[in-house]
Amino acid sequence: MARANNVTELIITGLFRDPEVQKVCFALFLPVYLATVLGNGLIVAMVTVSKSLRSPMYIFLSNLSLVEICYSSTVVPKFISDLLAKVKTISLKGCLAQIFFFHFLGVAEIFLLVVMAYDRYVAICKPLHYMNIMSHQVCHMLVGVSWLGGFLHSLIQVLITIQLPFCGPNVIDHYFCDLQPLFKLACTDTFVESVTVMANSGLIALCSFLVLVTSYVIILVNLRNHSAEGRHKALSTCASHITVVILFFGPAIFLYMRPSSTFTEDKLVAVFYTVITPMLNPIIYTLRNSEVKNAMRKLWVKKNPGME
Repeated sequence: MARANNVTELIITGLFRDPEVQKVCFALFLPVYLATVLGNGLIVAMVTVSKSLRSPMYIFLSNLSLVEICYSSTVVPKFISDLLAKVKTISLKGCLAQIFFFHFLGVAEIFLLVVMAYDRYVAICKPLHYMNIMSHQVCHMLVGVSWLGGFLHSLIQVLITIQLPFCGPNVIDHYFCDLQPLFKLACTDTFVESVTVMANSGLIALCSFLVLVTSYVIILVNLRNHSAEGRHKALSTCASHITVVILFFGPAIFLYMRPSSTFTEDKLVAVFYTVITPMLNPIIYTLRNSEVKNAMRKLWVKKNPGME
């Protein structure tokens, strides 16, 4: 006989239990989140208003920054406010909503990174056909597929989770809602569900990572036929992409391609990709990209004519 959900509210243990440590974390992570929103928001604004940033690469970069803002905002504001709360709670429906958007935006980011690698492959390996292959119509289709892929992935995860009965306990050992910590609270055996969602997340991350590595290996091999100046420009752009890929996929594969063990290490790894990585992306892309820096300078001058 099916068991009804007796649990409607969950208690979150958080990252640390010491109140003083939590206050230090609040002082550290609030500026990081604000920098994430401002940095990525600036990239979205620049690509929107700047005529020099209309190429496919910047359309993808703008969508990546938008995903980063939404992805970080799914977890971090609640996490930061909980650092000052004595009792950290979230409704079961709110927990499921957080899981849905967290996985939706995380997988959309994975697919966007794959699309950006394909864009660089075409630009470097098939430069004469680039504008035909990467037309604006194709770009917007690839962006739409990335968002749709994230949505479908997350829908599957939540549909699997929503069928589980939760009748106690109600303490989730994490600082936000994710699948494996929530499964620990189900009052039924969740082995099949755990393997299914781990395979869903892990295989997407692993397969996408292998596609990305293969793409960049092909790109690096093809760069031998370019001039020294062309190689330098291409390597500069690819280095930014590769850095972001490593920062994102390293923790994701660590968490979702193995059974959950001690949640302490899982939580620390999760902090890196939910709080730190979204802030680093705009820094990585702007520091090594002269076009973005020039567009930023022009935007600043336009807003402050007296500084010209």
